[in-house]
Amino acid sequence: MNILLCCSAGMSTSLLVSKMKRCAAEQKLDYHIWAVPIDAVSREINNADVLLLGPQVRYMFNEFKNLGEEKGVPVIVIDTVQYGKMNGREVLLTAEQLYQDK
Repeated sequence: MNILLCCSAGMSTSLLVSKMKRCAAEQKLDYHIWAVPIDAVSREINNADVLLLGPQVRYMFNEFKNLGEEKGVPVIVIDTVQYGKMNGREVLLTAEQLYQDK
């Protein structure tokens, strides 16, 4: 699965991406997980199975949801509490559920 995360500059999610990658590796899951800034989403979404938005860019949800619908990529905003805790395991589970519900 290819999991794309988006935040303001692509930097605040780097720790979360690292934690998600570690969790996926522990489970021997072959996932590609990466983060980009807002302006790179339109280029990167074609490589993604799901798009997770950081809470700080929730204002872009409708725009990215429409883009995701065009590309067949489901989009959600990461839970603020899980994002704040940098809970890679829970965010990974959220991505997996979003993919399964697709």
